[in-house]
Amino acid sequence: MKSETAKKIAAEELKVGVSRVWIDANSAEEVLESATRQDIRNLIRRNVIQAKPAKGNSNARFKKRIKQRAKDRRRGPGSVKGTRNARFPRKTRWIKTIRALRDELKNMKENGNINPKTYRKYYRQIKGGNIRSRAQLTTQIKQSGSYGESK
Repeated sequence: MKSETAKKIAAEELKVGVSRVWIDANSAEEVLESATRQDIRNLIRRNVIQAKPAKGNSNARFKKRIKQRAKDRRRGPGSVKGTRNARFPRKTRWIKTIRALRDELKNMKENGNINPKTYRKYYRQIKGGNIRSRAQLTTQIKQSGSYGESK
């Protein structure tokens, strides 16, 4: 039988694609002489016909790139896809800052540095977006003279 036909049958038997079937060039005559599916099976058993190993895609370049990104490389303007707010959404940024500020305010109240009335006043200011950072919060409280007074 033709080598193409033999390859097709071998591919079915080996359960691989036709492109992965390898026929030994030295035993090409035996393949041409084979007439049945059973003959092809015998050639497979004798390793005249074999399945090539599956080709895999290497992860090396990808892993290298990820490692570089972890070191803050490859983040220049040419690599940026998406707006600033798409990369770090407004809501996420808000949540991050509001939690930090509320945590700071809560610690001040628990440590007795500010009284509950002052706490409530600055809590509202934080919610309104008047205060943007921990540093600004502490300086404002200290300037108002509310810091250090307890109950």
